[in-house]
Amino acid sequence: MWKKGMASAVLLVLIGLFVWNLLEPKEPAIGLEKGDEAPDFQLETLDGQTVSLSDYRGKKVLVNFWATWCQPCRTEMPDLDAIRSENDQVEVLAVNLTTTEKSVEHVRSFKDELKLSFPVLLDEKGIQARYQVLSYPTTYILDEKGRILSVKNQMLTKKEIEEELDL
Repeated sequence: MWKKGMASAVLLVLIGLFVWNLLEPKEPAIGLEKGDEAPDFQLETLDGQTVSLSDYRGKKVLVNFWATWCQPCRTEMPDLDAIRSENDQVEVLAVNLTTTEKSVEHVRSFKDELKLSFPVLLDEKGIQARYQVLSYPTTYILDEKGRILSVKNQMLTKKEIEEELDL
């Protein structure tokens, strides 16, 4: 009788653990797929400040990988700037592929010429490789918790960005 009761108790505990494991909310994995938490990084801006992706939790973030020699990048920059200027809950982090540029001053001139207000981050560490960026521009669209909503390997228009962010 005692063995039967003990076996029943063990079985109930195992079933309870199984159900608890199924129902427990899981933290998103850090990765590059939709729903994953985007890998954090830390880079220096053109202004000499050091920023981390995680500094922008609480806002939707467009992590835009670009270069000055990329014509589609140049074309989308004003739309990215407009999105940021018109929506205080959206941040644009423009990660420049600095190792392919003539100089940092060339990047600064590009930003000044287009009158961009968002932070330009200088990627001399290979962050674009960690994010598996193969073409420019590439934009990771993140929610307020730093999770990836989508990845776009193309130039985006203001309308497309607004649709992606539900603005």
